[in-house]
Amino acid sequence: TMSFQLPNLPYNFEALEPHIDSKTMQIHHGKHHAGYTNKLNAALEGTDMEGKAIEDILKNLDVNDSAVRNNGGGYFNHCLFWEIMGPNCGGNPKGTLANSIDKSFGSFDEFKSKFSTAAATRFGSGWAWLCVDSEGGLEVCSTANQDNPLMPGECGKTPILGLDVWEHAYYLNYQNRRPDYIEAFFRVVNWDAVSEKYNKGKEL
Repeated sequence: TMSFQLPNLPYNFEALEPHIDSKTMQIHHGKHHAGYTNKLNAALEGTDMEGKAIEDILKNLDVNDSAVRNNGGGYFNHCLFWEIMGPNCGGNPKGTLANSIDKSFGSFDEFKSKFSTAAATRFGSGWAWLCVDSEGGLEVCSTANQDNPLMPGECGKTPILGLDVWEHAYYLNYQNRRPDYIEAFFRVVNWDAVSEKYNKGKEL
């Protein structure tokens, strides 16, 4: 059976500078994400989860299985993270996603504020998320460690935007200034990619 592969970044390591530095991208992708990928494959070997899609594995997770929980979450979360960022991005979403953000949060600025607060107030390591439900409604939430909204006990919606607030994601550039990193993240969000995930997610 095919094991999970570390995806290539869709851009160069330095493509997100000055917002996210090249050295952080190299370590984050080449060491952290690679580590989660290898450990996930090891944890799945010889189990009935082998060969299943990562989303199915996470939705049907035994939350006491820490190897699959931590490494499966780490694998999925980072795959999504690289996809929803890009060079010459940022700005505001358009189209149905923009309308849904206005409807769910009042305005893009309200959304940004809510998402930034979720990221800034997540204690210790974790993620902030924008999720979609089957009706196309949006929700902001946050999770600890490498947990994500697909897992049992979380909000059960489909994540379409995620921000990694583990210290390894920002410490080289921002040290303890997490709010500065969150602000910088909005300058590299690829809203076209998020829109695509929104359109797919509300069909699930």
